[in-house]
Amino acid sequence: MKKKSLREKIEGWIWTIVIVLILRESVVQAYLIPSGSMEDTLLPGDFVLATKFDYGLKIPFTDIKLFSGKLPKRGEIVIFTYPIDKNKDFVKRVIALPGDTIEIRNKVVYINNKPLFEPYVVYRDSYYYKSIDIDKESFQKLWLSGAFASGQKFVRDNFGPIVVPKNTVFVMGDNRDYSFDSRFWGPLDIKYLKGKPRIIYFSWGDKGLRLNRIFKIIG
Repeated sequence: MKKKSLREKIEGWIWTIVIVLILRESVVQAYLIPSGSMEDTLLPGDFVLATKFDYGLKIPFTDIKLFSGKLPKRGEIVIFTYPIDKNKDFVKRVIALPGDTIEIRNKVVYINNKPLFEPYVVYRDSYYYKSIDIDKESFQKLWLSGAFASGQKFVRDNFGPIVVPKNTVFVMGDNRDYSFDSRFWGPLDIKYLKGKPRIIYFSWGDKGLRLNRIFKIIG
């Protein structure tokens, strides 16, 4: 059997790396959950695999879309590029869709004036934002302008009502008291959606390996 030359080996390695990168950009990617904003659904130290084609497919290493995917459903967990700092990826749950009116009253979420059933929600943070008393139109303008992104003027437990703009969704963390989400920085343009987390393939916490979480399906 003829031995491969060094050039052939290098070409083989290069093609392998290119294929892996294309798969990572277009098909599936691994992510580490860094914070408790999605507790108890996702915990800090969870390693998840996400599919990348659910909401459209881009040419690898570009922002050019080959085709647009479906709009996420209410309740879906999504991974996306943080609009204010595009070097960061966030994971949150879709709460409201384009055209929905969303309001939060004493921590209860209302979609189109109906309370939303959310069995996955927890509240774990001692920080509290005082409410502000302004009319609906002024609140919507402030929210869309990003005025709440610093967290200083935002109403955490009493929000809106606001209407979710076209081609955007409203996302929130499952740990409502410890999540920096659409309440603060505004609607998420669907062009920033990157993928959908599917499974936890590894999990490591303060006390070590969490075997009970490995291979857990994310829903």
